[in-house]
Amino acid sequence: MSNVNIETLLASKLIGSSAKMQQLRMLVKFAGRCNSSIMITGPSGSGKEVVADAIHCISERAAAPNITVNCGALPEQLIESELFGHEKGSFTGAYNKHVGLFEQSDRGTIFLDEIGDMPLNMQVKLLRVLESRIVNRVGGSQNIPVDVRVIAATHKNLGNAIQGGSFREDLFYRLCVVPIEVPALNERAEDIPALVEHFLDNQSNGNPPPVFTQGAFAALQSYEWPGNVRELRNVVERATVFFSGKQVQAHDIAALVQSDIAPALDDKPIIRPQFSDTQEDRKAAFAPVSHNRASNVIDLNAHLNNEERRIIINALEASHGVVSKAARSINIKRTTFIDKMRKHRIDKQWDDSVPMASGF
Repeated sequence: MSNVNIETLLASKLIGSSAKMQQLRMLVKFAGRCNSSIMITGPSGSGKEVVADAIHCISERAAAPNITVNCGALPEQLIESELFGHEKGSFTGAYNKHVGLFEQSDRGTIFLDEIGDMPLNMQVKLLRVLESRIVNRVGGSQNIPVDVRVIAATHKNLGNAIQGGSFREDLFYRLCVVPIEVPALNERAEDIPALVEHFLDNQSNGNPPPVFTQGAFAALQSYEWPGNVRELRNVVERATVFFSGKQVQAHDIAALVQSDIAPALDDKPIIRPQFSDTQEDRKAAFAPVSHNRASNVIDLNAHLNNEERRIIINALEASHGVVSKAARSINIKRTTFIDKMRKHRIDKQWDDSVPMASGF
């Protein structure tokens, strides 16, 4: 792959022009050229899997499999079988031979996400495979060579885990040949407009996208983003539902983010939300709060209910009161539509304006 193609591919996957993202793309570019094990660190939701995918795509292994494993999601009693495979009859329920994920990744890449959650007994077996490049299926005696590049990732502090005895130091050094740290979103807030544009360009619902104003972008950039890029993606998706074809103003961001965030208007300072370290205080900080419109902060539940009611009424108007047709127009079941009409008491009010079709 030429340098021009690599740069284009990286720019399409690792969005942003901030100094931190430029440095990240440079590290990924170097990592793609080698076959060493890579350790990606960074907070949850920052895009570690995207970075791993970018490394695979620009490497010489790009045409081979790229398999992702969430180490924390695999049951402890099955993780060895999933990673290294098993022979038929090797344990109760092993009715057929199973080729493990390491074998499936041969000549390609295996991404071990949340490696910090891997049980200690499996860390020993993983270390052996990394050093020997040989796997043995559960219940089997055959040595199976594998040519796999291993990329691991975690949001945990593995230094603390090593000190606490929950992670092996020798495995850490075997995995962390090339360390890459993914920055939190609040460390590169200048990339938020580009990320929003990227998420809008990749929406698949076919509806007109919302238009974020400069004030809305300023409000987004003032937020701390505890959920990082994943949270921003959810906010943009939420905006495509409730602001399709409309402008998103600064005062709308609080409802979209589901946080009591101050508006970012030209004549008012941007205020960053302050969070304490306790879980209860963090929950309280994110709880929707009720304010009047003059304060430019919206009660999320009230906003969503109003939007749902408006959508139901518009569907009824467009269908001349035919409930089944109205339900189809917004892609929900007729019974669900009727339940929502009752919820918003539209069934009683609707009779005053548009004749209701029979069968309600």
